[in-house]
Amino acid sequence: MSDTDHWTVPSDRMTRGSGTRYELTVLRPPFTVEAADLPPNDPARAAEFARSLDTIDDVIEDLGPRKQSDTATVATRADLDLVRAGAWGNLLSISDPAFADDGNDMPLLAEATRLRERFPDARIVGRVEVHCGAEHTEDLVWLPDGTMFHACGWPGDEPFVVTGDPQAVMDALGITTEALEDLDVYFDLDDEPNQNDWGALATACLAGADPWGRADLDASSLRVRHSEHATSHMEALYFSD
Repeated sequence: MSDTDHWTVPSDRMTRGSGTRYELTVLRPPFTVEAADLPPNDPARAAEFARSLDTIDDVIEDLGPRKQSDTATVATRADLDLVRAGAWGNLLSISDPAFADDGNDMPLLAEATRLRERFPDARIVGRVEVHCGAEHTEDLVWLPDGTMFHACGWPGDEPFVVTGDPQAVMDALGITTEALEDLDVYFDLDDEPNQNDWGALATACLAGADPWGRADLDASSLRVRHSEHATSHMEALYFSD
């Protein structure tokens, strides 16, 4: 089977939008680990983690290390075949364009649900932002005891839906509204959900363990064959007229 079997558009077809982040992170104990103290990325474990996800059928090629501070640009269909995955000790994380959504499928939540079953002791954090005509975000935090929140929608617009208990998540991790304000983040659970920066709250829940945006961490750049469902989802999102 070739790496493009599920695509119906050519590899050089320009996308109609682009994502700025599509990250899903699994943090296992100890939760106090700092990203600066993590061991180097294990390429074999990183590829294994990528291959284990429901969005990915197989890893076709390891393109080598890439700094976590590097940005990835989605401009053509071929770019959608590229993911970045890391396995640094007790921390696993992946950036996969297949997690992008417009509110109709919620692939991030679906994958996080599967990871919750695989890693019941983990703190799972997801952050997705995509621009396909307008900005759409999906953010979630899931704690080992089952406490979680999931926020999905169009910032500053409707519909925007929040499920779970974000206040319980904040209380469990000692995150206050004042602490978010100190980071110049607007967050007020008494306001409309679409006014809050849910991605910033998710970032705060990773604290010093957040591996993204760091120049001192490398991850594996992988070319993958996405699953048939994930490919169909991306075609509808990035190429529909």
